[in-house]
Amino acid sequence: MQTCRIMKAALAFLLAGIVAGCGATRPVKYYVLDVGSAPANPAAPTYPVSLVVTRVQAAHLYRDDRLVYGSGHVELGTYEYERWAEVPADMIEDMLLTSLRSTGAYRSVSRIGSSVRGDYLVRGHLYALDEVETPALAARFSFQLELVDPKTGGTIWSDTYSHDEPVNGGKHVAVADVIEALDRNVQAGLQQLSGNLGQYFAAHPPQTSAAR
Repeated sequence: MQTCRIMKAALAFLLAGIVAGCGATRPVKYYVLDVGSAPANPAAPTYPVSLVVTRVQAAHLYRDDRLVYGSGHVELGTYEYERWAEVPADMIEDMLLTSLRSTGAYRSVSRIGSSVRGDYLVRGHLYALDEVETPALAARFSFQLELVDPKTGGTIWSDTYSHDEPVNGGKHVAVADVIEALDRNVQAGLQQLSGNLGQYFAAHPPQTSAAR
Protein backbone atom coordinates (compact mmCIF):
# COMPACT_ATOMS: atom_id res chain seq x y z
CA MET A 1 0.00 0.00 0.00
CA GLN A 2 2.80 2.42 0.95
CA THR A 3 4.63 1.64 -2.31
CA CYS A 4 1.46 2.35 -4.28
CA ARG A 5 1.07 5.75 -2.62
CA ILE A 6 4.68 6.66 -3.40
CA MET A 7 4.21 5.66 -7.03
CA LYS A 8 1.03 7.77 -7.30
CA ALA A 9 2.79 10.78 -5.77
CA ALA A 10 5.74 10.39 -8.14
CA LEU A 11 3.36 10.15 -11.11
CA ALA A 12 1.56 13.30 -10.01
CA PHE A 13 4.82 15.24 -9.84
CA LEU A 14 5.85 13.89 -13.24
CA LEU A 15 2.55 14.97 -14.83
CA ALA A 16 2.82 18.40 -13.24
CA GLY A 17 6.29 18.79 -14.72
CA ILE A 18 5.09 17.78 -18.16
CA VAL A 19 2.18 20.24 -18.03
CA ALA A 20 4.50 23.05 -16.91
CA GLY A 21 6.94 22.21 -19.67
CA CYS A 22 4.21 22.38 -22.31
CA GLY A 23 3.15 25.86 -21.22
CA ALA A 24 4.35 28.88 -23.18
CA THR A 25 7.35 30.63 -21.64
CA ARG A 26 6.80 34.33 -21.02
CA PRO A 27 9.45 36.37 -22.86
CA VAL A 28 11.65 38.80 -20.98
CA LYS A 29 11.42 42.40 -22.24
CA TYR A 30 14.33 44.81 -21.95
CA TYR A 31 14.24 48.60 -21.78
CA VAL A 32 16.71 51.48 -21.99
CA LEU A 33 16.75 55.19 -21.30
CA ASP A 34 17.84 57.59 -24.03
CA VAL A 35 21.45 58.43 -23.19
CA GLY A 36 21.72 60.90 -26.08
CA SER A 37 25.00 62.39 -27.24
CA ALA A 38 27.06 65.49 -26.52
CA PRO A 39 27.63 68.03 -29.31
CA ALA A 40 30.49 67.07 -31.62
CA ASN A 41 32.00 70.57 -31.64
CA PRO A 42 31.13 72.37 -28.41
CA ALA A 43 31.81 76.09 -28.08
CA ALA A 44 34.68 77.50 -26.04
CA PRO A 45 34.21 76.52 -22.38
CA THR A 46 32.71 79.08 -20.04
CA TYR A 47 34.70 77.76 -17.08
CA PRO A 48 38.36 76.70 -17.50
CA VAL A 49 38.05 73.61 -15.32
CA SER A 50 37.96 69.84 -15.77
CA LEU A 51 35.25 67.76 -14.13
CA VAL A 52 35.60 64.08 -13.30
CA VAL A 53 32.37 62.13 -12.81
CA THR A 54 32.71 59.33 -10.25
CA ARG A 55 30.67 56.13 -10.15
CA VAL A 56 27.03 56.82 -9.33
CA GLN A 57 26.20 55.51 -5.88
CA ALA A 58 22.99 53.48 -5.56
CA ALA A 59 21.29 50.77 -3.54
CA HIS A 60 21.68 47.19 -4.80
CA LEU A 61 18.20 47.36 -6.37
CA TYR A 62 19.56 49.82 -8.93
CA ARG A 63 22.58 47.65 -9.67
CA ASP A 64 20.31 44.84 -10.82
CA ASP A 65 18.55 44.67 -14.19
CA ARG A 66 15.01 44.22 -12.84
CA LEU A 67 12.58 47.15 -13.02
CA VAL A 68 11.58 48.43 -9.58
CA TYR A 69 8.06 49.38 -8.49
CA GLY A 70 6.77 50.91 -5.28
CA SER A 71 4.09 49.22 -3.23
CA GLY A 72 2.89 51.56 -0.50
CA HIS A 73 5.14 54.05 1.26
CA VAL A 74 7.82 51.66 2.54
CA GLU A 75 7.79 48.62 0.23
CA LEU A 76 9.57 48.09 -3.08
CA GLY A 77 9.32 45.17 -5.48
CA THR A 78 10.88 44.09 -8.76
CA TYR A 79 9.43 42.72 -12.00
CA GLU A 80 10.66 39.34 -13.18
CA TYR A 81 10.04 39.70 -16.91
CA GLU A 82 10.50 43.48 -17.34
CA ARG A 83 14.18 44.39 -17.14
CA TRP A 84 16.72 47.05 -17.97
CA ALA A 85 19.15 46.35 -20.80
CA GLU A 86 21.84 48.02 -18.65
CA VAL A 87 22.31 48.51 -14.92
CA PRO A 88 20.26 51.62 -13.97
CA ALA A 89 23.09 53.27 -12.02
CA ASP A 90 25.39 52.91 -15.04
CA MET A 91 22.76 54.33 -17.41
CA ILE A 92 22.27 57.37 -15.16
CA GLU A 93 26.05 57.83 -15.02
CA ASP A 94 26.23 57.86 -18.82
CA MET A 95 23.34 60.33 -19.01
CA LEU A 96 24.98 62.59 -16.43
CA LEU A 97 28.20 62.66 -18.45
CA THR A 98 26.25 63.56 -21.59
CA SER A 99 24.24 66.24 -19.78
CA LEU A 100 27.34 67.96 -18.39
CA ARG A 101 29.21 67.74 -21.69
CA SER A 102 26.27 69.11 -23.64
CA THR A 103 26.42 72.38 -21.69
CA GLY A 104 29.79 73.16 -23.30
CA ALA A 105 30.61 75.02 -20.09
CA TYR A 106 33.70 73.05 -19.03
CA ARG A 107 37.12 72.36 -20.50
CA SER A 108 36.46 68.63 -20.12
CA VAL A 109 34.05 66.22 -18.48
CA SER A 110 35.50 62.75 -17.99
CA ARG A 111 34.64 59.47 -16.35
CA ILE A 112 36.81 58.61 -13.38
CA GLY A 113 39.81 56.39 -14.11
CA SER A 114 43.28 55.63 -12.84
CA SER A 115 44.91 58.14 -15.21
CA VAL A 116 42.22 60.84 -15.12
CA ARG A 117 42.84 64.02 -13.14
CA GLY A 118 40.39 66.88 -12.72
CA ASP A 119 39.89 70.13 -10.89
CA TYR A 120 36.65 68.88 -9.33
CA LEU A 121 34.88 65.59 -8.75
CA VAL A 122 31.18 65.25 -9.55
CA ARG A 123 29.49 62.63 -7.41
CA GLY A 124 25.96 61.31 -7.96
CA HIS A 125 23.59 59.38 -5.69
CA LEU A 126 20.63 57.56 -7.24
CA TYR A 127 17.84 57.22 -4.68
CA ALA A 128 14.85 56.26 -6.84
CA LEU A 129 14.09 55.14 -10.38
CA ASP A 130 10.73 53.48 -9.85
CA GLU A 131 7.18 52.97 -10.97
CA VAL A 132 4.89 54.28 -8.20
CA GLU A 133 1.23 54.98 -7.53
CA THR A 134 0.68 58.39 -5.93
CA PRO A 135 -2.30 57.53 -6.24
CA ALA A 136 -2.10 57.87 -10.03
CA LEU A 137 0.60 55.91 -11.80
CA ALA A 138 3.86 57.87 -12.00
CA ALA A 139 7.57 57.46 -12.72
CA ARG A 140 9.74 58.55 -9.79
CA PHE A 141 13.30 59.81 -10.15
CA SER A 142 15.30 61.03 -7.17
CA PHE A 143 18.95 61.99 -7.57
CA GLN A 144 21.55 64.01 -5.70
CA LEU A 145 24.55 65.71 -7.29
CA GLU A 146 27.62 66.86 -5.39
CA LEU A 147 30.70 68.86 -6.35
CA VAL A 148 33.78 67.72 -4.44
CA ASP A 149 37.21 69.30 -4.00
CA PRO A 150 39.62 66.39 -4.65
CA LYS A 151 42.34 68.02 -2.55
CA THR A 152 40.29 68.14 0.63
CA GLY A 153 37.59 65.57 -0.12
CA GLY A 154 35.00 68.10 1.02
CA THR A 155 31.67 68.73 -0.68
CA ILE A 156 31.50 72.37 -1.82
CA TRP A 157 28.11 72.22 -3.56
CA SER A 158 25.14 69.90 -3.50
CA ASP A 159 21.67 69.79 -5.05
CA THR A 160 18.84 67.26 -5.22
CA TYR A 161 16.14 66.56 -7.79
CA SER A 162 13.07 64.52 -6.87
CA HIS A 163 9.95 64.34 -8.99
CA ASP A 164 7.06 62.00 -9.88
CA GLU A 165 6.35 62.22 -13.61
CA PRO A 166 2.79 61.26 -14.65
CA VAL A 167 2.55 58.21 -16.90
CA ASN A 168 0.61 58.62 -20.14
CA GLY A 169 -1.34 55.79 -21.70
CA GLY A 170 -4.92 56.16 -20.48
CA LYS A 171 -6.70 52.99 -19.37
CA HIS A 172 -4.27 50.67 -21.10
CA VAL A 173 -0.95 51.68 -19.60
CA ALA A 174 2.00 49.49 -20.59
CA VAL A 175 5.44 49.19 -19.04
CA ALA A 176 6.80 51.05 -22.07
CA ASP A 177 4.68 54.06 -21.03
CA VAL A 178 6.34 53.99 -17.61
CA ILE A 179 9.79 53.85 -19.22
CA GLU A 180 8.96 56.87 -21.40
CA ALA A 181 7.87 58.79 -18.29
CA LEU A 182 11.07 57.78 -16.50
CA ASP A 183 13.10 58.94 -19.50
CA ARG A 184 11.38 62.35 -19.49
CA ASN A 185 11.91 62.64 -15.76
CA VAL A 186 15.59 61.70 -15.83
CA GLN A 187 16.32 64.01 -18.76
CA ALA A 188 14.60 66.94 -17.03
CA GLY A 189 16.26 66.20 -13.69
CA LEU A 190 19.79 65.94 -15.01
CA GLN A 191 19.32 69.05 -17.15
CA GLN A 192 18.15 70.96 -14.07
CA LEU A 193 21.04 69.74 -11.92
CA SER A 194 23.59 70.48 -14.66
CA GLY A 195 22.18 73.99 -14.99
CA ASN A 196 22.30 74.56 -11.24
CA LEU A 197 25.93 73.40 -11.16
CA GLY A 198 26.71 75.97 -13.83
CA GLN A 199 25.01 78.63 -11.69
CA TYR A 200 27.30 77.68 -8.82
CA PHE A 201 30.39 78.26 -10.97
CA ALA A 202 28.90 81.54 -12.21
CA ALA A 203 28.55 82.73 -8.63
CA HIS A 204 31.94 81.29 -7.61
CA PRO A 205 34.28 81.80 -10.61
CA PRO A 206 36.74 78.88 -10.53
CA GLN A 207 40.48 79.29 -10.69
CA THR A 208 42.43 77.76 -13.53
CA SER A 209 44.24 74.47 -13.01
CA ALA A 210 47.59 76.27 -12.90
CA ALA A 211 46.39 78.50 -10.08
CA ARG A 212 45.09 75.51 -8.15
